[in-house]
Amino acid sequence: MHKAENCPACHRQVSDDVLKKYQMVCPECGFHHRLDAAQRIEQIADAGSFKEFSAELCSKNPIELDGYAEKLRQNQKQSSMNEAVVTGTCTIEGLGAVLAVMSFDFMGGSMGSVVGEKITQAMFQGALSDSPVIIFTASGGARMQEGIFSLMQMAKTASAAALLEQTGVPLFIVLTHPTTGGVTASFAMLGDVIIAEPGALIGFAGPRVIEGTIGQKLPEGFQKSEFQLKKGFVDAIVPRDKLRTQLSFLMRTHVGVKHEQDA
Repeated sequence: MHKAENCPACHRQVSDDVLKKYQMVCPECGFHHRLDAAQRIEQIADAGSFKEFSAELCSKNPIELDGYAEKLRQNQKQSSMNEAVVTGTCTIEGLGAVLAVMSFDFMGGSMGSVVGEKITQAMFQGALSDSPVIIFTASGGARMQEGIFSLMQMAKTASAAALLEQTGVPLFIVLTHPTTGGVTASFAMLGDVIIAEPGALIGFAGPRVIEGTIGQKLPEGFQKSEFQLKKGFVDAIVPRDKLRTQLSFLMRTHVGVKHEQDA
């Protein structure tokens, strides 16, 4: 008997097999269930093409916070990941790319010093190899267990994104649910093209914090990807079943522009 669960959006029962068939998207209402890094890579990269790098990098406890080392061990065991991002090279419909995939399963996708370093190295790799860089974001923000070291990653990753701009290497960002905090405030909004999945939560601070600060009621759904598209923060909303084709199109367009520039 196949396991079934209720869709969080339409509350209809959907079996695991059906969800896998539809790339973890509810066939009834289109709700996009969260993916882990391995699932995302399997859906986007050509079969067998993904080659991970920087896998040896693991977080330490830079400010010697009580309990943080144990929390890291627990998350590594529960998520089967060393950190909240996986980086590597791959091909997508035959075109080479550098891929970074964040996972909310590891400490809420929080950006500590190692996450920032791995994303920075991914962008450096793209600049050195003249390969488009594609980053899938999923994060609750900075990893405050690392104090100032986590906040420094915002500047570091933003500087790496600036290097890509200088070298003419495209940075494609795919915002998935949720993308918030310091990740949104740094590299996640610096892509040449910013794509979002339908219904993704995208923002910096939470609604209650913002309402308390400005003293006003916020519009319904103001942090959803659809609202962000209307306000110009997102270039396109792409359903999961069309995402691989869309990324391939963007990569081919970049190759065409480079050829024209080099001619």
